[in-house]
Amino acid sequence: MIGKNSYISAVILCGLLTLSPPITASPFSEAYSAYQAAIEQQDSAAAVKYAEQAYLLGKSYFEANSIDVAHLELNWATALQDNNENTLAYDHFNSVIATYRQRFGKDAIELIDPLIGAADTVELSKETKQLFEQAIDIAEDANKPLLLAEVQMLAFNKLASTAYYTRDVRDYAIDALEIYQTELPEDAVARLKATFYVGMVKAAESKTSLAIEYLEEVVKQFAVLDYSHPYKLAAHARLIELYEKKGDSDSSTQHCIAIGSMKPWSETQNQAPLFRLAPRYPISYARDGKEGWTQMSFTVDEQGFVKDPVVIASEGGKLFTKESLKAIKRWRYAPKFVDGQPVAAEATVQLEYSLSP
Repeated sequence: MIGKNSYISAVILCGLLTLSPPITASPFSEAYSAYQAAIEQQDSAAAVKYAEQAYLLGKSYFEANSIDVAHLELNWATALQDNNENTLAYDHFNSVIATYRQRFGKDAIELIDPLIGAADTVELSKETKQLFEQAIDIAEDANKPLLLAEVQMLAFNKLASTAYYTRDVRDYAIDALEIYQTELPEDAVARLKATFYVGMVKAAESKTSLAIEYLEEVVKQFAVLDYSHPYKLAAHARLIELYEKKGDSDSSTQHCIAIGSMKPWSETQNQAPLFRLAPRYPISYARDGKEGWTQMSFTVDEQGFVKDPVVIASEGGKLFTKESLKAIKRWRYAPKFVDGQPVAAEATVQLEYSLSP
């Protein structure tokens, strides 16, 4: 598959890599060339237009039921997916699946691309998981470890934050990481991404020490690469939270400083909270049913630390003010950037104290 959503194209030679008969000057070849140019230019709307033309013309250009026509349909489905036309894309991915099963067999490796395409474009449901499971089973039977790991990570990323997240889905990331640890060097981006996700899984499971171990590895490897990556920032941010929960403020501080020294993802990036500690509700106030709020202003310095918090207004009692100031001093931010450099910036926040659920 030639589109940008070609998941496993290095392994599966889908697309029009082996067209027969050879292409000569024709309306079909012109449409297909225009499709390739649209892909190269990342023009998703044009890719849909010319992929459709190539598919429709190809149905006359090639023999009836030709596998080349199925390849053309796969290209069109992928272009539709890239252009967020998921309903139509899903229909064509299913059509390709049926043709490939008939031509290559029900467990053929060629099925992986259209299965993943269908899983990515179908409305999220049990079918989504079933399609990924079929792709994973095929990759496993093919005895191609890296292919299996890639499909497992695609499934994990699609299902991790959904109602279809199960222990099996969790294990996809863990199993993929084990493969990457055997097959890829420590600084391979695919391995680092899997390490990051496993670290986040362990953090969600309150396995703090393991989470720290994995996320520190992500930070360590990205630190020696010649570019920054969003996972590096996210790993630093989660490590701040994990170390703060352990009461290890010194380690948390190091990651705060590291964030302050990173390149921003936007030249005008505003400060963003990374760790927010909820204030303690005064026991005496809770017993008396007191509620209230405290509004504060403060400076977020170049390294993301809260400096000089000042109470602007409050309601409910002095203890709310006291607990608010105590909590805000432990908050951590990614700093504001101006012209690519971290700068101190003012911020305000209001902390609410409510006994209502």
